Formats: sequence, structure tokens, C-alpha cells
Amino acid sequence: MENANIDFMIHGLFTYKFFGHEVWITTSHVCILIVMLALIIFALIVNRKMKKATEVPDNFQNVIEVIVEFLDGIVDGAMGWSAPKFRNYIGTLFLFIIVSNISGIFGLRPPTADYGTTLALALITFTLIHFNQFKHNSLKSIWVDMCSPLPPWLPIWFPINLISEIAVPISMSLRLFANVLSGTIIMALVYGLLHQIAYVWPAALHIYFDLFSGAIQTYVFCMLTMTYIAQQMGDPPAVTEKK
Repeated sequence: MENANIDFMIHGLFTYKFFGHEVWITTSHVCILIVMLALIIFALIVNRKMKKATEVPDNFQNVIEVIVEFLDGIVDGAMGWSAPKFRNYIGTLFLFIIVSNISGIFGLRPPTADYGTTLALALITFTLIHFNQFKHNSLKSIWVDMCSPLPPWLPIWFPINLISEIAVPISMSLRLFANVLSGTIIMALVYGLLHQIAYVWPAALHIYFDLFSGAIQTYVFCMLTMTYIAQQMGDPPAVTEKK
């Protein structure tokens, strides 16, 4: 037990000076870079392959089409008429989170086990939510909604509704971070305390914590993102028929 090597912390690798301030490059930065490079290389390969797509697809083309159809399906189902505007963002978000979540299988520390990563993703969603809120709603309707369920001239509920809006990125980021970090800690304990017998059977835990739980948390984060944005988009614009 004394020789157990239990390590699930973020480690600083090196520092550099930025405008007089010391900035650390950590294992999280390196893992994020690896995930990004993997996705970029994958995207370049897919782009090259799809330019030469055949009418009868091969196995690789089939896999790509399944992924695209799956992502388009969940975006269309959750966002309706506004889906085309957000397919690229939701698709990129989904792929980044799920690859980050399953990166533990390949010996990396999942970037989403760092709260700085999940908070940044949640803040991007938060920005999109309120950008579309002000773009598609009048200031009057926003004020009425923030004062709900009481009349707008009695804004007693305004502070509570404001806190609930601010809580959105915090709750989204903490949910993803806590679930991924818990799996990372459990696997570190398994390999640290049971390293003498940790052969083969930990693969079952990786399947649950990295694949199953990672996929579920990716789906939840993206679904919440789509739901919050779609709520602000409102109904589709009316189409006037030409006589």
C-alpha cells in the first residue's frame, strides 16, 4: 500500500512569461492539444475522402455518413427550424467532448476532467443563448419573461430569474466536470491500489466510465445546449405567400 502510485491530479509541465506574468502549461493543455490535433487530422482525412465519394460507399464512407446523419438527426429533433444554423457548432461540440471523455482509454487525462475546460464550453453556450435571446426577442418580452410569473410592473421574481440564468453555465460545466473527474479518480484508485491484480478486468470499468458515461454526458451537454438556444429562437418566422 505504501508503494501505491495514485495520481489523478493536473501537473504543470513548464512555464513561460506572458506580459510579465508566469503562465503554466499543464497536462490539461497538452491533452486538449492532442484531442484537437486528432480531430483536425480526422476532419482532413474525411474531407479528402468525401471529395472522392462513390455512389456505392465503402466501410469508411459508411461510418462517416452514419456519424453525420446521427448528429444531424439529434440537432434537427431538438432545434427544429433553427437546426441548420447550429449543426456545425453542435457537431463540433459533440465530437470534442466525446473524444475528450474517451481519451482516458488511450492513457490521457481527459481534458473534461479539468473544470477550466468544461466552464469554457459552458460559457460559449451561455453566450450563444443570450446572443440569440436579444437577437430574436424584444427588450419588453425579455423583461416580461424575467419578471414571470408576476406582472412586469412587479419585478419581485427578477433577482431569482436572474440567478437561474447565471446558474446555467455553472450547472452545465459542473455536471460534465464532476462525472468525468469521478471516473478518472476511480480508475486512478484501481490502478494505484490494485496495480498487482489490475489486469484485463479494468477494461470493463473503462467501458463504463469512459465510453458509456462519457457518451451519456456528451449527449446531455449538447442536448441542454440545443434546448436552451432553441427556447430563445422562438417560433419560425412567418412566410408570406406571393399572390
